[in-house]
Amino acid sequence: MYEAFYGLNSKPFQLNPDPSFYFGSKPHRRARAYLEYGVMRAEGFIVITGEVGAGKTTIVRGLLDSIDAHTMVAAQLVSTQLGAEDTLRLVGAAFGVQVRDASKAELLMALEAFFITQLTQGKRCLLIVDEAQNLRPQAVEELRMLSNFQHGKQALLQTFLIGQPEFRNILQSPDMLQLRQRVTASCHLGPMNGEETQGYIEHRLRCAGATDKPTFDADVFAGIYEQSGGIPRRINALCDRLMLHGFLSEVTHFTVPVLNEVLAEIQEELTAPPLEQVSAAAVLQASPSQHREAVDLDLDLDSSDLKALEEQLSRLTAGQLSAHLLRIERSVLRQERLSIEILSALQKIATGKGQS
Repeated sequence: MYEAFYGLNSKPFQLNPDPSFYFGSKPHRRARAYLEYGVMRAEGFIVITGEVGAGKTTIVRGLLDSIDAHTMVAAQLVSTQLGAEDTLRLVGAAFGVQVRDASKAELLMALEAFFITQLTQGKRCLLIVDEAQNLRPQAVEELRMLSNFQHGKQALLQTFLIGQPEFRNILQSPDMLQLRQRVTASCHLGPMNGEETQGYIEHRLRCAGATDKPTFDADVFAGIYEQSGGIPRRINALCDRLMLHGFLSEVTHFTVPVLNEVLAEIQEELTAPPLEQVSAAAVLQASPSQHREAVDLDLDLDSSDLKALEEQLSRLTAGQLSAHLLRIERSVLRQERLSIEILSALQKIATGKGQS
């Protein structure tokens, strides 16, 4: 929505993992090095843990993009609370192996045959398991058993286990001893520091085509780091909101007051009840000081409600009414600018189709 305003050719702070925006901070380089080492070993399990949004998936996808697709077949499994056999079925489906109406024995034989076929064609098989902290013990055991498949001295399957920090504690349980013995590389992806957070933001803007705008006061980078804790996804969410605010307010240089205004808006949205839950009765019963928290009202009121609401509003001070009007005006302005942007985009599409 704001790309054209800032002269960008793509969205710099999208939440979906994108290896093309990879930023080599110290923790990310370390995690990438561990993965590369594990891949060279071509066997066992590689474990990578980190907070939600730390960049685990981005690193894995970047690594896969660097590997020749003619030499590796990769499949991804987002783990859920599944039993052992259901996990095997998902693994088979992820690799494109026929699993319908197959018994467990047939599943195992079909998977082994598929792995051997790929190996004879010069390809390795890699299974990526996301959200590994949700794996049930029986599912973990089935994955471990799959790692036993061999053809001669060559392991047929290698597995990446990608999970949140609690997965490290799970691995230390006595039931995980055999799995731990098969882990060839393990790394925890920590947050970036303040300097890396600034470099990360500037890097993503350059990747998106930024040249002379937007610009930031140094204290804004410090504020973003403080609010995000150096976690990439949190940085992305906050910076995306900051740039949207800048677009709506026609701001190209971000200062601490602008950042604080955005943070206040986010906090207000997190604490305000949904519109459908704000009843007329609740509004009428609120004290004047509480009316500030109930600007967006469900206006489907009957005449008696409207009269009572008018009486309540008449008791508000001029300052409170001014605050209401200011917020409503800003909301209308925001919607107007969004509508203009959408209309402009539709006109460009229509013009392009007409010329073709």
